[in-house]
Amino acid sequence: MDSTQKVVIITGASQGIGAALVPAYRKLGYAVVANSRSITPSQDPDVLTVAGDVAAPGVGARIVTEALDRFGRIDSLVNNAGVFVAKPFTDYTDEDYDTVTGVNLRGFFEVTRGAVAAMLEHGEGGHIVNVSTSLVDHALAQVPSALAALTKGGLTAVAKSLAIEYAGRGIRANTVALGIIRTPMHPAETHDFLAALHPIGRMGEIEDVVEAVLYLETARFVTGETLHVDGGQSAGH
Repeated sequence: MDSTQKVVIITGASQGIGAALVPAYRKLGYAVVANSRSITPSQDPDVLTVAGDVAAPGVGARIVTEALDRFGRIDSLVNNAGVFVAKPFTDYTDEDYDTVTGVNLRGFFEVTRGAVAAMLEHGEGGHIVNVSTSLVDHALAQVPSALAALTKGGLTAVAKSLAIEYAGRGIRANTVALGIIRTPMHPAETHDFLAALHPIGRMGEIEDVVEAVLYLETARFVTGETLHVDGGQSAGH
């Protein structure tokens, strides 16, 4: 292992946006630690897969430990794992609350705490990207999403807090706030409806998100920023 090679942790990396970020970071020359609940081993020696549910206590710490054992450093973290449940507020159950907060908040907390500690110890700074949603600051009547606002809103806010807390130590923290992205979780028959929710008239593509994350990764003067990748949704309708 080249001790100068940068290392990124990506959660939720087995499909969709997370899976696309793995080869994107490899093209930048990063080694990748890829996590999801059921991720399979990689043939690439510079990609370490760590299976586990980040909502479960201890999993976030294990991801960090395995990253350090394998590569010796952590330079970046993309908190991509997330759960979205759209229901009228009074229809949410305790189980919904536990599921959404478990992945979106606890999953962020444990892996980020360990990753920042590793960045500080290494002393060369680092970068955190949280994946959030434009529904945090632009609610839509057609998409009731109180638990998303509660949890992803926290990720948007904490990125600003971490950006200021660690600015003097060379660690940046940013957020990508997404519109609706075309992934397998959205059935084809819903695409016309979902496209119409965006002023630009289409759903986002996974590549749109990858480009935004890579911009933030290389934008050394940008921290505490929320970059909306939402086809104009947050600007209004």
